[in-house]
Amino acid sequence: MSGMGTITKETLRAFLHDTLPDEQAAEVEKQLRTQAELRDLFDLVRVEEDRGEHSIGAIWRRNHLSCPTRDQLGGYLLQALDEDLFEYIGFHMDEIGCSFCTANLEDLQRKQAEATGPARSRRKRIVNSSAEVLKHVSKPS
Repeated sequence: MSGMGTITKETLRAFLHDTLPDEQAAEVEKQLRTQAELRDLFDLVRVEEDRGEHSIGAIWRRNHLSCPTRDQLGGYLLQALDEDLFEYIGFHMDEIGCSFCTANLEDLQRKQAEATGPARSRRKRIVNSSAEVLKHVSKPS
């Protein structure tokens, strides 16, 4: 298989939960289209997921136990965390590529951009209107 190695049940679980990097997900999808044996394994993984696998790993993945909280992601975005937590979240985002946390972080970034856009525009209007008023105020002699 091109650059990915053998597709395991764990890889198929990650594919099912949309937690694989885009390139790997595309490769798994391509292989699923062409390999009946892999499709059978994928069906088995889906059945296991549907019946609620109760291994520690499955519970950990389902409940996002290694994921930072939304507040922690906000702190990461603002670079307002202690160094260890900041590094962990960077690792979680960059190396693990957690799609759940990526979506949360993108949402926080969007909300931050929305909040700063109107505030910046409002400040500019206030400064401009104040400047206009100050033009008409007579200078002390």
